[in-house]
Amino acid sequence: MMSTSNDTLSIFLVDDDDDFRDSLSWLLESASRPIRAFSSGEQFLEQYRGEPGCMLLDIRMPGISGLALQQELNQRGHRIPIIVITGHGDIPMAVTAIKNGAVDFIEKPFDDQVLLAHVTKALQLARQWAAEDGEKQQVSHCWSSLSKREKQVMALVVAGHPNKNIAEQLEISPKTVEVHRARVMSKMRADSLPELVKQWQLLNP
Repeated sequence: MMSTSNDTLSIFLVDDDDDFRDSLSWLLESASRPIRAFSSGEQFLEQYRGEPGCMLLDIRMPGISGLALQQELNQRGHRIPIIVITGHGDIPMAVTAIKNGAVDFIEKPFDDQVLLAHVTKALQLARQWAAEDGEKQQVSHCWSSLSKREKQVMALVVAGHPNKNIAEQLEISPKTVEVHRARVMSKMRADSLPELVKQWQLLNP
């Protein structure tokens, strides 16, 4: 499984309040957290290229709202831990954001240390997700190297079918199943059946 260091993780701050954005950027930079600030959801979408990290997102903004930006990221397949920044009257919207996949919300005004704790937790989750995504890409690459028959054999193997049963279903000899099975294990770089099953689960969530 690939790892992602703190150096490659960014904090994306999306907030239309210039003063708030500047003060929050200063706070995070003083705590040695790399930050990229954006004044709107539109600006973020123009510049974001799928880099790993977490997001601090204002729920109320002109143009693309925080909820709309979150939904757009979901539609584009970007998995990023989002902490929603909300005022007291926005709590129902923050709850909606949580239901849509945000990992947390923090209410203004907030304590600096509380915010930093939320960010630390979100970055840990971002690191985990980046590693999982990297593993899935590697498994997908291995899967694409399998022949059509090898893919059929793998599907039946991970479903728990013995070689004899696989041979009957595919109308090939048990010896041929053994050959295909060995090739599947080699191409998928799997050392054991449980590992092969885990790879299948990554491919078919």
